[in-house]
Amino acid sequence: MNVTPDHTSASRILTVRDGAFRRGGEEHRILSGAIHYFRVRPELWHDRLLRLRALGLNTIETYIPWNWHEQTRGDIDFTGPRDVARFVQEAGELGFDVILRPGPYICAEWDFGGLPGWLMAEPGIALRTMDPRFIGAVDGWFDAICEVMRPLLATNGGPVVSVQVENEYGSFGDDAEYVRYCRDALTTRGIDVLLVTSDGPIAGMFAAGMVEGAHATVNFGSRTGEAFEALRAVQPQGPDMCMEFWNGWFDHWGEPHHVRGAADAAATLEEILSGGGSVNFYMAHGGTNFGLWNGCNTEDGMLQPTVTSYDYDAAVGEAGELSEKFYAFREILRRYATHEIPEPPALPARLGAQDAAVTEWVSLRGSLGAFDAPQQSALPKQMEQLGQDQGLVWYQASPLLDAEEVTLQIDGLADRATVLLDGVVAGTIDRNDAEHTLVVQTRSDGRPTELVIIVENQGRINFAGGLGEHKGLRSVRQGARFIHGWTSTALQIGRDGAIDSLQFGDSADSAGPVFGRTTLTVDEPADGFIALPGWGKGFVWLNGFLLGRYWERGPQVTLYAPAPLWRTGENEIVVLEMERAGSRVELRGEPDLAGGRLAGIPKAAEFFD
Repeated sequence: MNVTPDHTSASRILTVRDGAFRRGGEEHRILSGAIHYFRVRPELWHDRLLRLRALGLNTIETYIPWNWHEQTRGDIDFTGPRDVARFVQEAGELGFDVILRPGPYICAEWDFGGLPGWLMAEPGIALRTMDPRFIGAVDGWFDAICEVMRPLLATNGGPVVSVQVENEYGSFGDDAEYVRYCRDALTTRGIDVLLVTSDGPIAGMFAAGMVEGAHATVNFGSRTGEAFEALRAVQPQGPDMCMEFWNGWFDHWGEPHHVRGAADAAATLEEILSGGGSVNFYMAHGGTNFGLWNGCNTEDGMLQPTVTSYDYDAAVGEAGELSEKFYAFREILRRYATHEIPEPPALPARLGAQDAAVTEWVSLRGSLGAFDAPQQSALPKQMEQLGQDQGLVWYQASPLLDAEEVTLQIDGLADRATVLLDGVVAGTIDRNDAEHTLVVQTRSDGRPTELVIIVENQGRINFAGGLGEHKGLRSVRQGARFIHGWTSTALQIGRDGAIDSLQFGDSADSAGPVFGRTTLTVDEPADGFIALPGWGKGFVWLNGFLLGRYWERGPQVTLYAPAPLWRTGENEIVVLEMERAGSRVELRGEPDLAGGRLAGIPKAAEFFD
């Protein structure tokens, strides 16, 4: 990797001295915004960075998700959409400083908080601690990512002025040796720019998350004075910085779309800046959880999968929209910025509306040969035992059921199961159901029943004590008696080329989940939005690229399909429907993130506190 030397790099180096940030020795205010390169197609990095420059920012912040780069252990990828060095260089060329947050844990509403799913193949592993098995894996990650980061540091002529140690560790644990290890893992590998930590505005969080040698910052969405007062209580000498200014929020399936008013968010921004603080907007541009990369939260034991969109109600919307919030923030930032703020670019072109009938089909059962080879075992194999991190598992057994009506008990369900008996859909069980049971009608001829259970991993928990779950099934019982003799097939639908070998026909050859295919024709690539009215729950591919998940319960209705994924002429749309197939696919010219069949009650402003 080559970085053009910056002969003025000394003027870029960020330090803390006399209670202030100093850049090249001069007092400096950080006006930063979060944008995740892994949530934006690389062809659009430049466009989104231009919009953030027009917002008035002088710094860009991004997480670096370990699992995005090392999805398979030992195979670390920094190419194509994973070329974080290229993203950082583009930001630097536009005049931005850059803050990097390389984990190993990032949260970010990202699958498993950025930790690789393969860690869970280690029985009893203690994540984010000095457990040697965890540290051994992390050492490999730091070896790789520090090699990428070093040439990009301001001390080496690059744009990276600061690197974060771990992430919000005070919200997770109290292994002080581990936090020191994360600091030392950076410095011993040549990371010699300003180190920072970030935590919520609570004394116990600071106590667990801070580490000597790193400047502490605080995360909040409102009550600025209280948050900075809490920070000063543990770090009396400034400067004050809000590393995550929660000016918007993310959505879960089955909850309303969250929006924070522009005036309310702008008032908090004014409080931060008028008091002399620095800021990092979380998010400045949210992007998209393409593929299966969405994370999950939990509340009162209930799983809360995050939707495909990560619009976040940010200043720059998912498809590049400049919101009312953008202009409200811009007016404030131009009073505090010391650099020239350019005019924003025009909204990217959008495709016209059209729809198409789905006329080609193939069942998931009929497509099993396109995926991993099945594995035999007495009990169902969990995903991690199959060498799988995301997607679906097809579990199949042939039990001799006891009676004409049997209650099946599913143990260790994570997360949603479609159950078939003798090729007929018997029902669906969700991990949020009060009981993981299903009463089924069976045959009375004394022959074995074909039992199929298809389990969807809806995303790994990304925050707090829920980290470290296993996905799939642990066991199935009829009454108290275990069902043995299982075939487990990993359906890694999120991997590149996953659907390339599907064989479509005029109709599906069996019941249950089904793939449908159609085409949409465009004159010239532009941004579009895919909707599936009449469909239930599933996944959508555009020209072989997995856009993400859809679910009729909403709030998200359309999936963002950015211009780089389209081609002139015919474009293939493939849908994998898990529950109830529709008949048509729509292309729309506008996004809809707030419709759908909602469940739950809107959350209050506590999100932003």
